[in-house]
Amino acid sequence: MTVGGASGRDEPRGAGATARGFVRVGVAGGIGAGKSAVARAFVRRGCVLSDSDAGAKAALKLAEVKQTLRAWWGDGVFDLAGEVDRASVARVIFADAAQRARLEGLIHPILHRQRAELIARAERDGARGVVIDAPLLFEAGLEKECDAVVFVDTPREVRLRRVSATRGWNEEELARREAAQMPLDEKRKRCGYVIANGDGVSEVALDDEAERVLREIERARARG
Repeated sequence: MTVGGASGRDEPRGAGATARGFVRVGVAGGIGAGKSAVARAFVRRGCVLSDSDAGAKAALKLAEVKQTLRAWWGDGVFDLAGEVDRASVARVIFADAAQRARLEGLIHPILHRQRAELIARAERDGARGVVIDAPLLFEAGLEKECDAVVFVDTPREVRLRRVSATRGWNEEELARREAAQMPLDEKRKRCGYVIANGDGVSEVALDDEAERVLREIERARARG
């Protein structure tokens, strides 16, 4: 991990948001890379979190979304409580790219509206910026909403160990999920910054890296 500049730990959260300008940072990387941990580091340095995964889970509880999914795929994607069963939905969309695009066309506009409202509120409240944690950031075109995108660099063996422990996936399942996304090399090429998040990387180190990136973006914006 390369750490540049001062950590700024004596600076209060959100300090300088007005002077430096509100920044929008995207986070990208492989499944299990720890993108959420990196996003939380940006939150600790004064940003507000836009969590697309949490937003998508909430969207699946909306009555109009449930009605549409039932019309498309029937009762098989619902549990006994009448809620959308995400595992069943995953089986549908990862088996058929057209169905995946169909779902994204339904959910992404909802997430876009939620994100726009959150960003407007955060900027109004004087936050330093917003960090966008979205599993399909490039695939959904969200990089266009960002001043910069950070690639979270984590070895594959570490990512596999993480998803095995937290999601019960094996190597085949990880490969299947990643095959539905943009290749990692392409994601990395499109990012302006890299933060390493392998084994042994501490919260303090992630905070320092988030501060480094924020300061570099702020300096770039100040130069125009």
